[in-house]
Amino acid sequence: MISSRRTFLQSAGALAAASLLPSRRSLADTPGPEPLQQFGYSDVELLEGPLRHQFDVNHAFYAALDEDALLKPFRERAGLPAPGEDMGGWYSWAPLGDLDARPNNGFAPCHSFGQYLSGLSRDYAATGNKATQEKVHRLVRNFAPAITPHFWDDNRFPAYTYDKISIGMLDAYQFAAAPDALKVLDKTLDSVWDHLPPRGLSRAQQYERPHKDESFCWDEPYTLPENAFIAYQRGAGDRYKDLAVRFLADDWYWDPLAKGENVLPHKHAYSHVNAMSSAMQAYLVLGSEKHLRAAKNGFEFLRTTQSFATGGWGPNEDFREPGSGELGESLTKTHSSFETPCGSYAHFKITRYLTRVTRDSRYGDSMERVLYNCILGALPIQPDGHGFYYSDYNNDGSKVYHPYQWHCCTGTFSQVTADYGISSYFHDGQGIYVNLYVPSRLTWNRAGGRVVLVQKTDYPHTPQTEIAIETDKLAAFPVYLRIPAWAGAKTSVSVNGKRVGESMEPGRFMRVDRTWKKGDRIEIEFEMPTTLEAVDPQHPNLVAPVHGPLALFAVLPVPTIVRRTALLKAAQVSPGSTDWQVKTDAVPITLRPFTAIKDEHYRLYLNMKG
Repeated sequence: MISSRRTFLQSAGALAAASLLPSRRSLADTPGPEPLQQFGYSDVELLEGPLRHQFDVNHAFYAALDEDALLKPFRERAGLPAPGEDMGGWYSWAPLGDLDARPNNGFAPCHSFGQYLSGLSRDYAATGNKATQEKVHRLVRNFAPAITPHFWDDNRFPAYTYDKISIGMLDAYQFAAAPDALKVLDKTLDSVWDHLPPRGLSRAQQYERPHKDESFCWDEPYTLPENAFIAYQRGAGDRYKDLAVRFLADDWYWDPLAKGENVLPHKHAYSHVNAMSSAMQAYLVLGSEKHLRAAKNGFEFLRTTQSFATGGWGPNEDFREPGSGELGESLTKTHSSFETPCGSYAHFKITRYLTRVTRDSRYGDSMERVLYNCILGALPIQPDGHGFYYSDYNNDGSKVYHPYQWHCCTGTFSQVTADYGISSYFHDGQGIYVNLYVPSRLTWNRAGGRVVLVQKTDYPHTPQTEIAIETDKLAAFPVYLRIPAWAGAKTSVSVNGKRVGESMEPGRFMRVDRTWKKGDRIEIEFEMPTTLEAVDPQHPNLVAPVHGPLALFAVLPVPTIVRRTALLKAAQVSPGSTDWQVKTDAVPITLRPFTAIKDEHYRLYLNMKG
């Protein structure tokens, strides 16, 4: 069985890990109070810094996509006039046989249309940019006559593509006020209905059914429930709730996970983490404790048996057998270590759900590790559709564009950067939870009056952040600060220069409760220890240096063996620098975080000698 799209396309032409979080207690055992609430996209403004820069670059890129080109394959299949150029790559429609000659062409027609629409809708909600809203409205309006049952003929991924279109229409309706988006969603579901499988089949179950070639066994119907539950909650109708329940993969995924059975190995990595958000929606909509337990257990298995020091997971898009040493072996066998935009989007979603439901701050620790070590270092998409796909943790690693155009990660990239703001803060109606330490402005329109929090920071390159309170009148409410599980004993919190919270506990939210006035400020000083994380238990001397949340990559060349004491003494060359240095008996080693890696070759894991 060829288990990844990448491997199939390469062949078509010819035919944990070390835990990313300390384990003082299991995340899966966290009790669940009432879920925290998300702020709206417009409530959180990213301020100048790397997150805002990446958000702006993506917003501009997707806003400039040619609308006729985006709609062309739909129109062609509908027999309508189809102006515009072919986008090429995975996005265009092509006869199935074309893959034999052109492995990049027509693999998944229009698979990412809905994600581009979703990302633009969220971008509009975050910025209020009218041109973006108008583009969303035109895309919805012009898509409506172009979606027909014929579009799904010979389509490898009807459930996958419909799922992306559904969130696009739902976000166009919810965030960009596209008036007909729910009607268009209904028409899309009608068009694909006869092409969907009977339930949330696994890949193995799809192989057991008749299929044209094995790529027709890689659809992802088990991810459908999340967006179907969202459609139901946004007023699309009961049929979507029924659809969601029908596609819950209880028999082969949720039931064993809920029982504590690790069924992740040998499954496609991204889609099965993405599916965990369906289990969370089953809990939120149906009240199903089983699905909450399954999602928590699944994420616990992810972080303790499948994850690299960066927080990324799934070399060659596969989950590996715990105890096999395959994570360590992957460092010499592949350059496709983590499917970065897709994996980061799925990771952000599940950690956001779990943070809200459990109020356990360590899910935020996990989110920030993926933020700084994975997605924030992704290369920007090129105009011709070449985009960043895999992070490379090979012993001779580098950042490259994937040879295929308009692949799956060009879709999720638009969504994950749009979600930076809503991932940074939550509230419970009474107080604010600070989840990410990023330059940002939060506006909270609470019952007692408007409150603004302005966060200024160069975290994690400097170990501090400052949060200023702006309020027109005295306001009493708690602020909950995520104290990372890695935080050292010297970590401190001050309000207006006076230290508070002597009993803070790393790995929990710290409550700072007072009556706030305009000009109050919260200052956090983090003690960021440097630790060495083994790639897996079978390779205890293959270690990555990690400083606070930052995995540090060694710029090649490096010595064959590095002493443990030398690695633990790694130091920034100057305060706030992205360059670190390790002194060795030979030449010094330069370390850099993933965001600072450009064209140089590097390796994440070093051979350590005690």
